[in-house]
Parts: sequence; structure tokens; C-alpha cells
Amino acid sequence: LEDLQDAFDFCYKVHYQPGEPHAGEAAPQNPGEHPQNPDPPSLLPAAENRSSDPGYIQELQALQAKLQSLDRQRREVLAQMQQLLGRSETLQELLQEELGGWRLRQQRLCLGGPGDTNLRPLETWFTELGQGLFQLRQLLRLLQDLRQKVTYERDPLVVEAPLLEQRLQEQLTHLLKSAFVVEQQPSTPNAGKRPLVLRTASKFSARARLLVRLHDRNHHMEARIHIDRFRKFNILTSSSKTLLAGDSPQEGLVCDFQYLTLKEQKESRAGKGKGGGEGPLVVTEELHLITFTLAYAYCGLELELETTTLPFVIISNNNQFSSAWASILWFNMLSSDPK
Repeated sequence: LEDLQDAFDFCYKVHYQPGEPHAGEAAPQNPGEHPQNPDPPSLLPAAENRSSDPGYIQELQALQAKLQSLDRQRREVLAQMQQLLGRSETLQELLQEELGGWRLRQQRLCLGGPGDTNLRPLETWFTELGQGLFQLRQLLRLLQDLRQKVTYERDPLVVEAPLLEQRLQEQLTHLLKSAFVVEQQPSTPNAGKRPLVLRTASKFSARARLLVRLHDRNHHMEARIHIDRFRKFNILTSSSKTLLAGDSPQEGLVCDFQYLTLKEQKESRAGKGKGGGEGPLVVTEELHLITFTLAYAYCGLELELETTTLPFVIISNNNQFSSAWASILWFNMLSSDPK
């Protein structure tokens, strides 16, 4: 395309009547008047004092053919991009189904059931789709640059390219937001204990992973965690980390929070628990969430990504464990939405 329009632009400047409007200065047509199957673009009429010059007419005809070829190639490129975006939407739907299956397997595994929760295949597929979309995004930017050099009446780049870029942006945003997942649910180091039941003052860990393994090494992506719901807890040790790629590409983009502890915030006011419309829940019935947020940046695209753990219970002594585990079982049997 660049070669085609450079050739057209050169011939236009050399052979067309000097002083007439340049093709690159032609006003774009109103999008509402843009026909579905437009006629080929045409040059301005030949100057009257040269309309009888056979050589000049021949040059104009050659120039007209170059313009029509340029227009046809632009439309073909845009049509190919439309096809690729349609395919990527289909692929993304399949990936969402696979991701939903992985979440179910992880949930069952937390409850003691069997299941393979290896994320490597999903990470490969998400990353390759992300690479393809970012490459298309770069090509669209290059097309916009070409339009700045040469445009004409009914130029398809004027109307169709911005719509394609908007569609592409929506696909990238959806892909990246769904690609941020909790790889390891909150659990204590003791393998004999079930996950999702945490004890105050006892260490636990949780890990999130970005399945699209694309990042800007010059930009520090910071991940933060916070706990919500019911009683207020402080997360001791650091609640933020810089997302780092491992030593090898296979390790992926992981934010690993280890050796975390929880401490309940004591209410300073008197009469705690009184005056409300409902009595406070029993401690072992309180379900909590940890939310991971990530400031993502790559190739000029910046997004705030978020993911949450499965609900968990916080206890203060081991006598509460059985009741807490019953709450976890009930929730996971009755609901698939952590929030």
C-alpha cells in the first residue's frame, strides 16, 4: 500500500496541473453519504487548456488507474482485517469456555475433588491471540499514517479504519480483563488444612497470573490486594507488589503474595454489634474476598485489571474449623459467582 500510494503521489505531483487541489487535500465524504458499493474514485476534470493534449489525457488515464488500484487495495486490506477480527471473536468465545471449565475444576479441587488446573495451555492460547490483536492494532495505526499522506473522496480509511480500531480495542480489553485470574486460592502452608479457611495471625499465600504474557519491561506493573466484607481486617506485610516475569518465559507473569497474615481491626466505639437491624453473623458464616488489581500497560494500551478469590472464612481458633468448612461447602454448592 505504501509503495502504491507513493507512486500515485509522485505521478500526481509531476503530471497533474500545478495549482489544482492535491489529492491528499481532498475533503473526506460524510460517513452518512458513504455508499456500500461506491463508484471508483475519480480525479478532478482536466484543465481546459490541456484537455485536447493527447499526452496529457494519457497521463491522466494512467493516474486514474493508479488511484483506482490504490482504492481497491485499501478496501481489500480492510476486508481482510474484518475477517481476522471475526475469527478472533470466535476464538475468544472458545477461550472463555475453556477458562470457565478451568474455574470449575479449580473450585472442585479446593473442595477436595480431582481436577487438572494446569494453566499452561490457556496461557499459550491467550498469549498468541493477544499477540495477533496487538499486531493488528499496529497495522491499523500504520494505515492511519498512510491516510495522512494521501486521501481522496470516499476514502475507505476515513470511515472504516476508526470503526475497526474501536472493535479491536473492545476485543483487547475483554481479552486482557478475562486473562487476569487467581491461580492459587488463599491457603495456609500446611498441606493437611483445606484452602479457603484462614486463621488470624497464621501465615497464608495467594497468587494471581496474567495469562496474556505480554508486557512492557520499561513499565512497572504494580499489583495490589485488599480484603473486604463484614469485619475489617488488616493485611500485614506488603499489600502491593510489582508484577515480574520469571527468569524464563515459561514462568509467565505472576504476582505471588506469600507470608500474609490477617489481624482484625478492633472497634473503638462502645456497643459493638448493637443497634443494627440484624444481629451480626456468626464468625464461621462470614465469607470474605481478596481482590487483586493490576495496572497493566503494553504498547500504549493502559488498563486496570481486577480479579477476586473464591470466598473464604477467617477463624481465630481451630475449634471453629468444621463450621467454617461447612460454610465453604454450602457456598460452592449453591453459587458460582464469588461476589
